[in-house]
Amino acid sequence: MTEADIPAVDALEQAMFPVDAWPTQMFYDELGQEDTRSYYVAEAPDGTVIGYAGLMCVLPIADVQTIAVDAACEGSGIGSRLLTALLDEAKTRGAADVLLEVRADNPRAQRLYRWFGFEQIHVRPRYYRDGADALIMRLELSAWNGSPHGGQDPVKDK
Repeated sequence: MTEADIPAVDALEQAMFPVDAWPTQMFYDELGQEDTRSYYVAEAPDGTVIGYAGLMCVLPIADVQTIAVDAACEGSGIGSRLLTALLDEAKTRGAADVLLEVRADNPRAQRLYRWFGFEQIHVRPRYYRDGADALIMRLELSAWNGSPHGGQDPVKDK
């Protein structure tokens, strides 16, 4: 992700997370912290941003800051590729574990994370602005050997 991508990323963020969307400035701030942050975009053949993801790594822990795929592109493997990029980056940076928060009412995302080997370790009650709980999930990177099942998306037909 570059600063030039932020307007498109922000538009997708607002569409995907109307209640919990990050302020636009937060994306600029995150990109400015290259020593601990890595951000990626997925683009359609025409250059349109159709997904994005970000990682914070403060050793020994990495944290998935955000990951989103345009609803029209869900099930095409983009989320799996973005998550793979984050996990590969975390491993390259030397992290031992990767943590993330996922909405308790988002079973599709939870399936994806479990498929990658994440395990639920905690619940944060009323974490999201609308009162939804967050499930805290962890992946031990020592067990990470690349995208599971050749990168095929487990939720493609769900």
